[in-house]
Amino acid sequence: MGSAARELGKAGLSVTLIDRCNHHLFQPLLYQVATAALSATDIAEPIRKILWRLPSVQVLLADVVDLDLASSSVILREGGAIHYDNLVIATGATHGYFGHQEWASYAPGLKTLVDARSIREQILLAFERAERVLETAEQERLMTFAIVGGGPTGVELSGSIAELARFTLARDFRNIRPSAAKIMLIEAGPRLLPAFSPRASNFAETRLRRLGVDVELNTAVQDIGPDWLLIGDRHVKVGSTFWAAGVAASPVARLLGTEIDKVGRVFVENDLKVRGFDNVFALGDVANFAGSDGKPLPGLAQVAKQQGRHLGRSLARHLRQGEPLEPFRYRGRGNTAIVGRHAAVFEQGRFRLIGWPAWFAWAIIHVYLLVGFQHRMQVSLQWLWRYLTYERGARLISHELHEPKSFNDN
Repeated sequence: MGSAARELGKAGLSVTLIDRCNHHLFQPLLYQVATAALSATDIAEPIRKILWRLPSVQVLLADVVDLDLASSSVILREGGAIHYDNLVIATGATHGYFGHQEWASYAPGLKTLVDARSIREQILLAFERAERVLETAEQERLMTFAIVGGGPTGVELSGSIAELARFTLARDFRNIRPSAAKIMLIEAGPRLLPAFSPRASNFAETRLRRLGVDVELNTAVQDIGPDWLLIGDRHVKVGSTFWAAGVAASPVARLLGTEIDKVGRVFVENDLKVRGFDNVFALGDVANFAGSDGKPLPGLAQVAKQQGRHLGRSLARHLRQGEPLEPFRYRGRGNTAIVGRHAAVFEQGRFRLIGWPAWFAWAIIHVYLLVGFQHRMQVSLQWLWRYLTYERGARLISHELHEPKSFNDN
């Protein structure tokens, strides 16, 4: 949404940007916040700071609860309605639990800064609680972390938790050995990273096993409880479960009342206009846009950013000069997944990198995509320090310890 607003603002068009968060978030690095490698401020920037040079762009911190299509208005939870001539929906995605929404209380996902902070505190508190108890079985349970889903998020999160336990926390405790923590990565399919080549999947599995991650393939989770998982016919005691197995489009898209796919995305034409509407557009995770292969484009940050920039420019020319809206063409910059320290997989068409070269390419690309020179410098220096020392500075627990923290407490 920010990219579209910026392009429209550059053209001097009046834009109202409504968001229930006051910041732009670089989601590909959320897992590093969740595992104490980076701070929240390293990957987020206030929206007003990004857009302050564009006087025609107004930013409203509000929550959209309904759309009045008859009057072309957006209804806000806080009260009132905002009229629009053209509506752009880019509200992203949330966690999808395959019809088991009750699992959300026990297996939080990773989509927002609140999610990342909650997961980080849960991980760190698990070791703190294990340090206090004397029973070996309870220590082992507390230090058992299960990640459900073997896509990029699951692979990156499991590898980063393993490094946190094996290296960063290894010397910090007296009654427990953090290096003995059990990290389980559970994937229902036959291999990790199904969107990548088999060679990349095999590399990721090998590297994770070398880090001590228990990779379980062809294994479906049947049920999830507060301190257990039902995996097949096995009842496994765990201290923490994290969800990386599915996503669902933001429910705002459903307010249009038009056809949606199985994950809640609306279908859009090649100019990003929602089917059946003349003045409503959808971007990113809420849009089912068919790529050159006929399949929907993946829910990647680079897809949303390219769509936002394209629509902003195309819509500006359409409104200013009467030019027809231009079709969007996605230019893939490759898929990447981090597999522990200085190792990654990167694929773009037939061009593929594995290991250190892929990690180096990933680091350069992600630092470049961060908003603001200040963030690029901060993240670069922190990554260099972390690489040399295994140290992670964002290891603060922000709430007082009483009872185990509820996932709904923010």
